[in-house]
Amino acid sequence: MERSPKNYILSLLLCFFLGTLGIHRFYVGKIGTGILMILTLGGLYIWQLIDLILIIVGQFRDKQGRFIKP
Repeated sequence: MERSPKNYILSLLLCFFLGTLGIHRFYVGKIGTGILMILTLGGLYIWQLIDLILIIVGQFRDKQGRFIKP
C-alpha cells in the first residue's frame, strides 16, 4: 500500500492533544468522522485512544486509504 504524504508526527500530536475534537481526522481528510468525533467528544475518549494506537503502529490511513507512517 502507498504511503500518505501527510506528516506522521503532526498526525500523532494532533491526535494526542486534540483527538477528542477529531482534528487529526480533519488533517488527513476524513471530514465526516471528524465531525462525528466533535459531536461525541471522541467517543468519550475511546475513539481517540484507538486512533492514537493506530497512528503509533502505522496502521492509520488518510482519506485515500494510504498509510500514515513514520
